[in-house]
Amino acid sequence: MAILWLVCLEPFRAFAQIDPVKRDLLQFGYNASFEGHPPLSIYAFYYRNQPNFLQTNLTLRLAVAPTYVDSELGISHVGTEHTDLGIDVAGGGFADSYQEIQRGTFIQAQSFIGHSVEGGLSIYHLFNPGQLIPLYALVRGEAHYSIYERDDNTANNFKLPHDHTTFNVRTGLRWGGREPTLFPDLAMELSIWYLGQFRTDSGVYGFNDRELKSQSHLFWAEAALAYTLPTLKHSFFVSLTAGTSVEADRFSAYRLGALLPLAAEFPLSLPGYYNQELSAERFVLLGSDYVLPLEKNQRWNIMATASTAFVDYLDGLEQPGHWNTGVGGGLLYRTDSLKMLLCYAYGVDAMRSHGRGADSLGVLLQIDLEKAHARMFNPVPPTMWQGLQRALGIFGD
Repeated sequence: MAILWLVCLEPFRAFAQIDPVKRDLLQFGYNASFEGHPPLSIYAFYYRNQPNFLQTNLTLRLAVAPTYVDSELGISHVGTEHTDLGIDVAGGGFADSYQEIQRGTFIQAQSFIGHSVEGGLSIYHLFNPGQLIPLYALVRGEAHYSIYERDDNTANNFKLPHDHTTFNVRTGLRWGGREPTLFPDLAMELSIWYLGQFRTDSGVYGFNDRELKSQSHLFWAEAALAYTLPTLKHSFFVSLTAGTSVEADRFSAYRLGALLPLAAEFPLSLPGYYNQELSAERFVLLGSDYVLPLEKNQRWNIMATASTAFVDYLDGLEQPGHWNTGVGGGLLYRTDSLKMLLCYAYGVDAMRSHGRGADSLGVLLQIDLEKAHARMFNPVPPTMWQGLQRALGIFGD
């Protein structure tokens, strides 16, 4: 059985505050590599954010994927006017699955399935009320229980890690922020973060050649800007992310690769690479996108992307050379309710059996269900073409 990645946990924690905007979205992303036999690189989920849920100070955030559910109930004005509380509950299948990739080769015999359930509390505090760009602090505590089982291809003599509970403590400061959507027109962020992971059961596993650490500590920061030129209507996005760690292992290391922008709160994208192909103790990643409209109404666009990273690899997963670069481009169609990208990507330094270089094709899709529903059911003048007009107008003029 192939290990299927249906990611639905990280994208919905892209705020260091309770999301104040009503959202009703379908998201899908897929990367298909031409070389080798890679793990599946895919996410698919439904995301709903509902302010004024039951009462005015409650916000429900819900994410549903085929095998996983993630939720948060946000409570505004807890203790002080500018402090909010989040109650998190999540669980389901495959979220803790692990794929072993060594020097560009997916090793199925050392990969396995992982399921999880978790609960936690988050505190959000706004430091500068009334300012144009908000400055928020986040403190979050979670209890995360992991359950492991063999995939059909896991080696019989490969020892799985013990099922265990991980207590996560995360804190950080975020100035600005980004919406959890594809290709936002305007956004900026400066943020710095710490994540501590404390496990109840550690020790060796695999072929007694790797270790699940009792604790790991991660520190990272990001600067990002998305902007649309007011006259030309060209859009660009640029980000710089850097991270380091103490006592990282295969489960806590930074993992870079693929072009799946909503697969994580901080997607460490490298176009043309496998998903999570590189495991790093430390890294610096510079990424950029540019969207060029092909027509006045900006429905059809050309998108170009590039990322380059300096990677200090996790022990046991090293490969020659610290620099890894990926580039890509594609055709983007977008309306107020639909964004769809078909793209080609090339991993310049990706290791494969023939040497360096790897090709992939990708599909990214976002549907705003609320806007699509409004288009479908809004009254229109009755004509013989009314049905066709509605069908074609669901995803924008």
